[in-house]
Amino acid sequence: MEDIFFTVTGCNHYFGTEAFKPRMKVTLYKEPDNKYDKEAIRVEARALGKIAYTVLGESHSAGRLYDLIDDGATGRVLYVLPQGLVCELEETGFEKVKKIYKKTGIINLP
Repeated sequence: MEDIFFTVTGCNHYFGTEAFKPRMKVTLYKEPDNKYDKEAIRVEARALGKIAYTVLGESHSAGRLYDLIDDGATGRVLYVLPQGLVCELEETGFEKVKKIYKKTGIINLP
């Protein structure tokens, strides 16, 4: 998969950026029923839960990123800035499922 970068903003509505360090994992979930944005992507961190909704910036916007991920995806924090996080998309939900199936040998996927 090509390198895909995204910016998470709005952290100040939840925990701020102080709780984040480079290499931390974040999980992205599509939220098509969001009443404010039909292309909303909820961002969560393992121990914290929901950390933001907005994915935007000079990197992939929420709309552009929305079409690249299945129902969810994982990302990795690269930089922690006062106004948000710069992250790299690691794998989409389908890629993760393919890895699990390949490891278990349940089904032969390309």
